[in-house]
Amino acid sequence: MRAMILAAGRGERLRPLTDNTPKPLLEVAGQPLIYYHLERLSEAGFRNIVISLGHLGGPLKETVGDGSKWAVKIQYSQEPENALETGGGINQALPLLGSAPFAVVNGDIYCDYSFDRLRSIKCDYAHLVLVPVPDWLNKGDFALRSGRIHNEGDPAYTFSGIGVYHPRFFANSPGGRWSVVPLLKETVQNQLVTGELFNGNWHDAGTPERLQILCTELS
Repeated sequence: MRAMILAAGRGERLRPLTDNTPKPLLEVAGQPLIYYHLERLSEAGFRNIVISLGHLGGPLKETVGDGSKWAVKIQYSQEPENALETGGGINQALPLLGSAPFAVVNGDIYCDYSFDRLRSIKCDYAHLVLVPVPDWLNKGDFALRSGRIHNEGDPAYTFSGIGVYHPRFFANSPGGRWSVVPLLKETVQNQLVTGELFNGNWHDAGTPERLQILCTELS
């Protein structure tokens, strides 16, 4: 199974930290945030990883390199400066991701989820990892019943930014910039999306305050 790290975003909410540093290279407890994903994906047996590039993509590519540091092969999917969002970014990278299901991880999260779990999932369309709703969010994204994702229900959970997708999930998708969320909700409505709940350590480092909380915890 191949994996993709979504790392092309501008990081507007993290400014001014991201004015001169790409979001995935922001340091957390002594190393760039993206290094934690690369370490864990490698430990889980992933050997081919695609990283999307956008804002300040050059420094990110130069720092991470070809992946040999983690015993993986890294390919890059270059996006426009304003990025293609989650759906457009994955859709553009499909030729690099092969014909089998692949894992996707948001580049601005930190977690101790075991990525080797993703490699055993049977995915016909999409499989999402959900987490309990964090304090800084008002409501969740999806409900989960008997291993199946639902758009409505109680309790609701937050989409962690970790998932598995089959290429057919993106069949007939448009090019350009678009979010994967509407397509997910449509596919969920057709009862084609599976999921699981992760109760372990998970952080969204998308603001300076949340990044500092993560840094403090790991230090």
